[in-house]
Amino acid sequence: MSDIHPSAVIEQGAVIGAGCTIGPFCHIGPDVVLADNVTLRSHVVIAGDTHIGAGTTVFSFAVLGEVPQDLKYDGEPTRLRIGARNRIREHVTMNLGTIGGAGETVIGDDGLFMAGCHIAHDAVIGDRVIVVNSSAVAGHCVIEDDVIIGGLCGIHQWVRIGRGAIIGAVTMVTNDVVPHGLVQGPRGQLDGLNLVGLKRKGVGRTDITALRAAFQQLRDGDGTFHDRAERLAAETDSTYVKEMVDFVLGASDRHFLTP
Repeated sequence: MSDIHPSAVIEQGAVIGAGCTIGPFCHIGPDVVLADNVTLRSHVVIAGDTHIGAGTTVFSFAVLGEVPQDLKYDGEPTRLRIGARNRIREHVTMNLGTIGGAGETVIGDDGLFMAGCHIAHDAVIGDRVIVVNSSAVAGHCVIEDDVIIGGLCGIHQWVRIGRGAIIGAVTMVTNDVVPHGLVQGPRGQLDGLNLVGLKRKGVGRTDITALRAAFQQLRDGDGTFHDRAERLAAETDSTYVKEMVDFVLGASDRHFLTP
């Protein structure tokens, strides 16, 4: 059984899981699927081919699954997939994908999307990601697990942000960010490692020391940034450094923020 307020509009075809709570004046479209125990506070709009995972809570005036803000979009069928146990606060917007991208926007599990933030078409957001108030993630971005994006930030389209990175408030990020990187400044600069985040996650001293040495080599070594990463790949036996190197040497549509 679900608790559905009589003023809510649920169009024919929508699938509502067990234990859902749907508050006053919510509007749920015909292609929406809510898993078990989803909570929608008042005045939530869920449109398009949108699936929301179990235990997610969506606060008032959020709009999920509307058409992408892309002039090339012409009504083709695309998707929004939101994982489990997310907290989506007031006035958050998350758009459908586009055919020019992967056809879907994907949100992982256990995220916190604070008031007024925006996730654009074809973005892929990992698990345990925090996007702070009024920040915007543009189309086709990849935000890996455990990333924190501070308030009033802008993430340029096609940018990748590696696992465990942190973006300081009021920062524009125009290029890729290595895993566990620390970025801050009006035009984002890679200023170091997210040491606080690493320690909070219980990463051992040996791995942190290896990451710091790798970061210094990427910053000060000979050759291009890519050359330095290739040398690290041949030298390291640290899982964390290998993750950083694989990220740098992987396919990308942008340049990197370099130390």
